[in-house]
Amino acid sequence: MNVTFRPITWNLRTRSLTTGDHTLVMGILNTTPDSFSDGGGLMDLPDAIQRGVQLWGDGADIVDVGGESTRPGAEPVEVEAELARVLPVVEALASHGIIVSVDTYKPAVAEAAIDAGAEIVNDVTGLTDPDMMSLCAATSVGVVVMHMQGTPLTMQADPTYGDVVVEVGAFLAGRVHAAIEHGIDPSRIVVDPGIGFGKTFEHNLALLSGIGRVGGDVPVLVGTSRKRFLGTILDRAGRPSGSEDRDAATLATVTLAIAGGASVVRVHDVARTVDAARTADAIVRVHE
Repeated sequence: MNVTFRPITWNLRTRSLTTGDHTLVMGILNTTPDSFSDGGGLMDLPDAIQRGVQLWGDGADIVDVGGESTRPGAEPVEVEAELARVLPVVEALASHGIIVSVDTYKPAVAEAAIDAGAEIVNDVTGLTDPDMMSLCAATSVGVVVMHMQGTPLTMQADPTYGDVVVEVGAFLAGRVHAAIEHGIDPSRIVVDPGIGFGKTFEHNLALLSGIGRVGGDVPVLVGTSRKRFLGTILDRAGRPSGSEDRDAATLATVTLAIAGGASVVRVHDVARTVDAARTADAIVRVHE
């Protein structure tokens, strides 16, 4: 395996994370009624907090809290509803010393979550809202800058690219440049090619295969967990699956992403991902 391992330090609002020891694992915590995999399961506050603590105990480096589904076809959620879903969870988890990311594209939600202790803003729209860009610069949070063609409501209607790896990479490079121009330190930025966000089955495979070319010199986060394209792969193999049955397939993509140079992986099943990631790390990080 010919892989050049490049450790990174990701500076957050008050803390920092490094991949010097291992690939970072971000655990997914959806406080939504309609997320594609676990929607409705964590609407009760004590259950959501318990799940976040469990993800941390299972080895997550970050717990990513979201209050609006961004599955294909999802309708937007009002700011007040999203705030009610995420703020108590963010505050409770941060009080336990857990590194919390808030999964939102709304500046008002991000600002309140940062005030409640969030260290990272995970923005599926790639900081295209100038107010979000300014907020992230002013608060010195870590940021995840993602690519999405269209919106969650429309993104899977007819996603089209000439060369998806080149075009997604160019978009992310442009957003990183804009972030730096607006005062966000490069050490706070991670990019996400947005697997499943305005991409066909073939586009997703191409991005995973070319993950080392997507981020350039910027650390890359890969989020494939339980997504529909994995169901397509399993269907074609004669093994039909629901979203909750795709954790083994997810682990395959996690290990391949790490081999391709990913610095962060975002998943539902943290415990098994940590096992798979540590194994991949041991292989990728062998120095001749």
